[in-house]
Amino acid sequence: MFTADGKPSADDPRENGPRLRDERGTLAESLRRQRLTLELKCAGLDARALARRSVEPSTMSLLGLVRHLAEMERATFRVLMAGQDVPRLFCSGTDRDGDFDGAVPDPRVVAQAWDAWRAEVDFATRFVAGAPSLDITGDDPLNRHGSGGGLMSLREALVGMIEEYARHMGHADLLRERIDGRIGQ
Repeated sequence: MFTADGKPSADDPRENGPRLRDERGTLAESLRRQRLTLELKCAGLDARALARRSVEPSTMSLLGLVRHLAEMERATFRVLMAGQDVPRLFCSGTDRDGDFDGAVPDPRVVAQAWDAWRAEVDFATRFVAGAPSLDITGDDPLNRHGSGGGLMSLREALVGMIEEYARHMGHADLLRERIDGRIGQ
């Protein structure tokens, strides 16, 4: 969060989370902070700004990142860990980059992206909180989640998701700076 003059706000929601006590709490809180960072990087932007691409030939945009991270949340927690057979949100067999390609400057597309992302985050949060142990596993036979092609624990899935967000928050920093010069936080 930022003040009117562009400086970080004293009430950054990432700094007021629960105390880190056990392993599950630490991992869940780290992921919560990454998710909040995505929201902060996108705050105050209209559809046109959110859909603004980085540089040619890249199709990366903040809106694309929201859509991509919704896909990743879904693939990790619903499909891999919960074993649900659900379709992808924005990508398909014929458009593997639909999350970025479909990130167009339309308020309805923006609303759909945020709704999908929030629904997947809500599912994941409930799933992690309700899991009997971080040792439960999901099967990743095609190695889409870095398991090496086999079972992957919830612990590994959480670390992988934290890494996914962290990698993309660097992109989000650069994208936001290109849009309006805002840097940091």
